[in-house]
Amino acid sequence: MEKVQGSMEVLSAMQITADTNGLDIQTKTILQYAEVLAVILKGTVPEYKGYALQEIMEFIEAESITRTMEVSPGRTNTEIRGENTEFSHLNEKTTRFDLAFRARNPLLSTEDIQINLHFDIEPQKTYAPGYPIEKRGIYYLARRLSSQLSLILNETDYSKLAKCYSIWICRDQIPPEERYSISIYEMVNTKNTVPNSVAKENYDLLTLVVIKLGDEVYNGGREDEGYDLLRFLNAIMYPHKEEFMSTVTEYIDYSENAELWKEVTRVSSLEQVIFEGAITDAKKLVAKEMQKAWEELDIARRKVYADREKVREERRKVYADREKVCMDREKVCEDRKKVYADREKVREERRKVYADREKVCEDRKKVYTDKEKVREERRKVYADKEKVREERKKVYEARDEAYEVMEKGIQAIILDNLEGEVPKEKIILKLQKHFGFTEEKSEQYYEKYALH
Repeated sequence: MEKVQGSMEVLSAMQITADTNGLDIQTKTILQYAEVLAVILKGTVPEYKGYALQEIMEFIEAESITRTMEVSPGRTNTEIRGENTEFSHLNEKTTRFDLAFRARNPLLSTEDIQINLHFDIEPQKTYAPGYPIEKRGIYYLARRLSSQLSLILNETDYSKLAKCYSIWICRDQIPPEERYSISIYEMVNTKNTVPNSVAKENYDLLTLVVIKLGDEVYNGGREDEGYDLLRFLNAIMYPHKEEFMSTVTEYIDYSENAELWKEVTRVSSLEQVIFEGAITDAKKLVAKEMQKAWEELDIARRKVYADREKVREERRKVYADREKVCMDREKVCEDRKKVYADREKVREERRKVYADREKVCEDRKKVYTDKEKVREERRKVYADKEKVREERKKVYEARDEAYEVMEKGIQAIILDNLEGEVPKEKIILKLQKHFGFTEEKSEQYYEKYALH
């Protein structure tokens, strides 16, 4: 496989992450470099078939590689610097893109016009987080596509929408028969009742790629489909082995940076020793506390889901009762019509005399009936609203309990690390890592619990 020229920054990042678990902040830092992304795109994106790694690297817009863009249904195209890429809206759960960037689409671009592909790279520790990764990937794709347009108006130009890729790299809990495989899900035109001339690029806008690893040792053969990509990811997503550099240099050329690599090794060695010492002392304790906190949070979350299902069941019963009432009313109306028909035959002469009066009476009955219907519907609406208020109150109480559990977990981590004389900066970094907090918010929690 041809190589791409490596940079000093990637050398440094790979050295620092030599003994990490492959899915922490440092490893995500590795993935944001263009030469690493080029290897991933080469093995997953059909638009780059036939292009060299160096060409693919040049297609990537380096300034667009970011983990700091927030994409929300109500605030599309908003960028926020200093945090992970995320999208959120009102009461929705805040969601973050691990790594988002743009790259040139060589199939649609010309010398005068550049058409981009929009990418989202998501490294995941587990393939089984409790929900289908594929559904989450489709959700991310939908948000990535919608983020290309600002506020939707009558004059919105949908022709500007460009194709989006969401690439998920899953490391652990892979079914044995699916380990070291690549799955691709995309939009296709499955049926036309008449000849169809719509160009593929007008509907082929969402592609989900799920890469499943599953073991620290990859025993695939060069003849296997996806061999180069799987071998490369196996090297960088797990703790580095002796053959790490020999594997990586088959794809990224560091021959011009050999002396720099030695310097990186010397300079970063002290930092690595400090990092290893801190993580060894705190890893078990933090993992235990976090597991306990997440279990309690999961119990609260399940309770919320159960309560929500009860609300839905009650609503279904209300709708069923309402349908039954409507059917009974129709039957009553039919019976009433028959009675009126029989009376009509007996009182034919009398109707001629009282025709006008009967018409007035009928109109008055209809008015009274309509008023009663309105009152009945209004009573039902009030009853439904009261049920919804009760269910919402339960949801809020469950959410408060979950927040309280998380606060206890944060307090336990801070106090335990203070007892272990772990520096403030390390504790703040742990809070950022385990809870996704910003540095400012992590420091606020530190001040809150460390000084009391």
